[in-house]
Amino acid sequence: MINKKLSIIAASLVCLSASFIPSHSYAAWPSQVDNAAMPSLAPMLVKVTPGVVSIAVSGTKVQARRIPEMFRPFVGQGQQSKEQPFKGLGSGVIIDASEGHILTNHHVVNEADSITVMLNDGREFVAKVIGSDPASDVALLQIEADKLTEVKKADSDELRVGDFTVAIGNPFGLGQTVTSGIVSALGRSGLNRENFENFIQTDAAINSGNSGGALVNLKGELIGINTAIIGPNGGNVGIGFAIPINMANNLVNQIIEFGEVRRGILGIVGGPLTPKLAQKFGLETKYGAFVNQVMPDSAAQEAGLEPGDIITKVNGKQVKTFSDLRAKVATMGAGTKLKLGIIRDGSKKTVKVKLKEASSANVLAGAIHPALEGAKLSDNDDLEVKGVIVSDLQNGSPALQSGLKNDDLIIGVDRTRVKSLKELRGYLDENEGMSALRIKRGDSVMYLILN
Repeated sequence: MINKKLSIIAASLVCLSASFIPSHSYAAWPSQVDNAAMPSLAPMLVKVTPGVVSIAVSGTKVQARRIPEMFRPFVGQGQQSKEQPFKGLGSGVIIDASEGHILTNHHVVNEADSITVMLNDGREFVAKVIGSDPASDVALLQIEADKLTEVKKADSDELRVGDFTVAIGNPFGLGQTVTSGIVSALGRSGLNRENFENFIQTDAAINSGNSGGALVNLKGELIGINTAIIGPNGGNVGIGFAIPINMANNLVNQIIEFGEVRRGILGIVGGPLTPKLAQKFGLETKYGAFVNQVMPDSAAQEAGLEPGDIITKVNGKQVKTFSDLRAKVATMGAGTKLKLGIIRDGSKKTVKVKLKEASSANVLAGAIHPALEGAKLSDNDDLEVKGVIVSDLQNGSPALQSGLKNDDLIIGVDRTRVKSLKELRGYLDENEGMSALRIKRGDSVMYLILN
């Protein structure tokens, strides 16, 4: 019965696409074919589209301009910066009507001073950011409004390649638009190696402005948040990506509880299970994450994981690649208890793990303080002088303009000694406004002001 329904829907999609061929005939669609009603997505969309919103943002970005060397004696710096106003459009999904919670992408609202949410019924509201996570491109907004419609969530772990999808959003600021397609692939990654990616790939048309919008199944259940496309000039070529709703929901729960994402960490170094590795270890499976190294004092070591283990499942759900495992673990909070299915010496085993807080992992510094954006921070392993190491500074970034350099060691803020990334984040969270970083640079110690 289900296959028959899908065949009818597929046939109707072919007919719909054919209807766009230019023609001089404008005959109306028949209401019935062989005494059966024509299939339509309209009844489902009537229920779902009120839960998808348009988002307009505005703000000011700091842009750096390099000063020619011949003029530096007069201006005293190698770079100057100026404020550049910007406006942008995106989409969002109401996931909790009673609380006014709206899920969208971090890049839609990043650096915005003003966020306006426009509902499908024409109402507009000013939104505030509850929390945001740059590394997974998820943000949670809130509006004060009544009579909202939320979109029911599906279990995105149950998706299969070939399942039908419907994308809803606000492309190019045209207004709410609906497109359809299928799940083209699952577990896609590699768009940005710094981020945690486990995308649903779809051929439903996704264009600029669709970011943060809904990807739903034929029941109208939310399966993902549209976030990225591959195409010339930002246009659709049938390759779009969405964050699985299960992954986004794990992050949202942390943001609601803590106001931020407190990422868990397993503590392993590894890679994909290649056919050659599988052959050498005598494995029949072609999916999994191969463990190269287990870090000391990590959650993995405490759970008894060993180099050479192949992790195949997380809480009973299949792990296809190491990137898949990395994204799943990174969206779960510190302290989360997991059951990992592994293969060791050809035998299947289950180990229980309690994730530790990712305080020692590299983080995007902009998530800690706007003036640190464009740098990476990590705990220093030097036992003599503990602190936070600065690395990977980007040209023209606020962090570079603040005076930071690669290999600087942050050892304090104002009059407070900080020995770890966790302590640095905690101090800056509690003390907003201007702060003075105490920096150890080589044999010298200095202060840099953060505004």
